[in-house]
Amino acid sequence: MTFDEVETFVCIAEVGGFTEASRRLHRSQPAVSRRIHELERSLGAALFEREGRRVALTDAGRALLPYAEAALAAVRDGERAVRDRAPQARSLRLAIVGTLADSHIVDALREFTAQSDDVSVDLRTATSREVSALVRNGEADLGLRYNTDADPKLESIPLGDEKLYVVVPANHRVTAGQLHDLSVLRDDKWLGFPAERGRGSSFRGLLEQQLTAAGLPNPSITTVDSLTAQKRLIEAGLGVALMPVNNIREELRIGSLRVIDVPSVDARVPVVAVRRVGGYRSQTANDFLALLAAHTPGLR
Repeated sequence: MTFDEVETFVCIAEVGGFTEASRRLHRSQPAVSRRIHELERSLGAALFEREGRRVALTDAGRALLPYAEAALAAVRDGERAVRDRAPQARSLRLAIVGTLADSHIVDALREFTAQSDDVSVDLRTATSREVSALVRNGEADLGLRYNTDADPKLESIPLGDEKLYVVVPANHRVTAGQLHDLSVLRDDKWLGFPAERGRGSSFRGLLEQQLTAAGLPNPSITTVDSLTAQKRLIEAGLGVALMPVNNIREELRIGSLRVIDVPSVDARVPVVAVRRVGGYRSQTANDFLALLAAHTPGLR
């Protein structure tokens, strides 16, 4: 079992397919397939089964995954520990949910890089689940995501909550700046992110809760998995949504979107930093985390 084989196995498990794994790893698809074939041959067990264009872990694959992730993380920790002892070699590997890229977190990152011009920052955007995976297998020193991760291998550090607001196009038929509840919007098409199993505090779960509480038990919700796409659809008058106000600062500035205040709606999504329990903790990552805590006192 080689490092390359383990790395390839974990990547495929994370992204759900050989094609995407080959892109992530910058290797040809035949090379990726060959590594998995050799790994399966050495273990005497199939690790993946095909489901259309995607693949799923077999029982053997699920048994191997946590150990493979731990092995990768340990090797990468060792590499980091050595590199951090070299002069002028400080770096920060940060994984962040894309929708947090317009928040106070980026202000903290800007100040950090301004104060630490000898630090290189490797920034990757991903979903909350992917952020945790990147931290778990050692590809990221810190992850910034929504909701606490229940994985005991990860430590979740609360940073605050992102409050969600009702966002409508500038020319929406409701001109009031404040509404008593959401019932006035019962005929609107709502835009929401994909549902997350068991996550009532996800964006989709919170939207469904708020609409049900407003007496709209079967609302029309169109699933749109891109924040940018949601904003463009709202601007075009094709829906309304619940969003953090930080994600629409530019649209509010130019007047293409509006926020309607609904005091009865108190939808908040927890934001946390995640790091691996027992993993190597560089001084650079500790310094950024301290600055981040000062920048995000409860978020908003």
